[in-house]
Amino acid sequence: MTNEQQRIEDLRQQLHLYNHQYYVLNQPTVSDQEFDALLRELQELEERHPELYDPNSPTQRVGSDLSSDFQSFRHTRPMLSLANTYNKEEVREFYNRVREGLQGEDFEICCELKFDGLSISLHYEEGRLLRAVTRGDGIQGDEVTANVRTIRSIPLQLAPGSWPRNFEIRGEILMPWTSFEALNREREASEEPLFANPRNAASGTLKSKQTSVVARRKLDAYLYSLLGDELPAEGHFENLQQARTWGFKISDAMRKVRSLEEVYDFIDYWDTARRDLPVATDGIVLKVNSLRQQRALGMTAKSPRWAIAYKFQAEQQSTILREVTFQVGRTGAVTPVANMDPVQLSGTVVRRATLNNADFIERLDLHLGDRVLVEKGGEIIPKIVGIDESSLSSAERGPRVEFIHRCPECGAELVRFEGEAAWYCPNDTHCPPQIKGRIEHFVSRRAMNIETLGPETIDELYSRRLIRDIADLYDLQVDQLNGQRGERQRSAQKTIQAIADSRAVPFERVLFALGIRFVGETMAKTLARAFRSIDELSRATLDDLLQVAGIGTVIAESVIRWFQDADNFMLIERLRSHGLQFQLSEEVLSAQSDRLAGQSVVISGVFTHHSRDEYKALIEQHGGKNVGSISKKTSFVLAGDNMGPAKLEKAQKLGVRIVSEDEFLAMLKSE
Repeated sequence: MTNEQQRIEDLRQQLHLYNHQYYVLNQPTVSDQEFDALLRELQELEERHPELYDPNSPTQRVGSDLSSDFQSFRHTRPMLSLANTYNKEEVREFYNRVREGLQGEDFEICCELKFDGLSISLHYEEGRLLRAVTRGDGIQGDEVTANVRTIRSIPLQLAPGSWPRNFEIRGEILMPWTSFEALNREREASEEPLFANPRNAASGTLKSKQTSVVARRKLDAYLYSLLGDELPAEGHFENLQQARTWGFKISDAMRKVRSLEEVYDFIDYWDTARRDLPVATDGIVLKVNSLRQQRALGMTAKSPRWAIAYKFQAEQQSTILREVTFQVGRTGAVTPVANMDPVQLSGTVVRRATLNNADFIERLDLHLGDRVLVEKGGEIIPKIVGIDESSLSSAERGPRVEFIHRCPECGAELVRFEGEAAWYCPNDTHCPPQIKGRIEHFVSRRAMNIETLGPETIDELYSRRLIRDIADLYDLQVDQLNGQRGERQRSAQKTIQAIADSRAVPFERVLFALGIRFVGETMAKTLARAFRSIDELSRATLDDLLQVAGIGTVIAESVIRWFQDADNFMLIERLRSHGLQFQLSEEVLSAQSDRLAGQSVVISGVFTHHSRDEYKALIEQHGGKNVGSISKKTSFVLAGDNMGPAKLEKAQKLGVRIVSEDEFLAMLKSE
């Protein structure tokens, strides 16, 4: 080994140590200037020796501007979600269920904070970070290793120790409050939409296609679960304490307790103390500590029986209502927004909150100048929940808040549909927020999947008068998207290619993408199967539509109104000229059958051959109906591994047939 090669190895070890001291232990031993000088030296040496490239080198933490796409990765062990509870009585019930499940055997509970971020699975081999995968659907997630390497609290190379050769450690990727507030200040200055909360910001950041963006936003990570075949201890708590010595950031708030009273004490303490933490939390996680006892208690289809999440009650504050404004959404729904004196709520400053709808405003008898109670629903969206009655004084109340009668964007008179709480702007083809919202819906992943076109780009293209409806997307050219100096050439080419690729999207998704009011993803599939083409659907009468299972008067009338609009008829013809799919493919038509006609099917468990969504599609394709809960009307349960015990018990009690995955597939092949 040459002197320079040895120096590279020494610098990497030294900088890994300094990173750990600074970002995990909060005990820096060198100045920023000294650290940066060593990092620059390492970068220069690595440039001279490209043959010594190491993806886990400290130099990789700065990221790059190269765009990267994410590949799906199937989890070695499913990442199941936890059952939620919101009060101490339910915590007691969980505690008693554990005691009964263990048949009176003594057990310990590990109490942890529930960090509010993005779940991540980190795989290590020979002490080196091999792979980082998001939770995804719990069965598979996106591999985001390059982005995770920029997070300085995550070790890339473990210090020498007794760690297993292969293991997985799971945790939460977080954006600290300070990073979140700084990021939103930057976005506000650039007139970009603000992130609603640190969790959304962390999620959006980790999915960035440029690792340099991730590095700049200073994400953090707390790890809370160690998995593998050769773990150092039999206890969950003990394993995490061992992982701490390997260099992982483990919360100091973890406690191991032996009684329900100690669990309550932990909850009570952190319900208040969490407000002083540098990162967002939304509850407490309780886990049986013994891994042996965890295995004995087992799992349901969705969550472990040995763990539960206790969610904190939303924080509530009082502030003064100054003004009510009105926003128009994609569907034309008009939402009232309260503009208030700034108030600190769940770690952020809140100035605006939703007022739901006209009925809600009337029920509150709301006046400007009232002191209102505001909280964050699910710790995310601020909302008004009532008036601070103790502050009311009729002599001091301002004007009564009245819901508007005309659209604040285009001036059209608002309408209200039967059974709907919201008021709508009916001018869906000429109202700017609806036009842009409809385009955003059209390009979304579950519709036409043109994800390279985000809201900011759509807004820019609309303001430049390049798009006025969804058909205009198919007239866009690369030179219209690549920036004034051509600096966005690559992303522009990807966008144009994604638009071209969308011509192959099947009819049922195109129908959903059109954004017909009240026609969601499932209803679009139903209509596509029933009428088979856009032309047949456009000719359908009210009676024709009402004869389709699941379609009521409101949906049927909405579909008819949409096709009666001359602008929509012209839109269809323009999209047809661009090659979009407006009828079911021969492949889909030939694969359809009535084998499950009239049958209601419940899906439960984890499957091998297909995903749950694929099985739902198969059921619909063969004339069946997906239902969420078991009743006397359920035809059968399609059961995979780890079927939920409650569903199994109910099915047996009602005499509902249980069909295995292989039996179901054979059923579809039978004549």
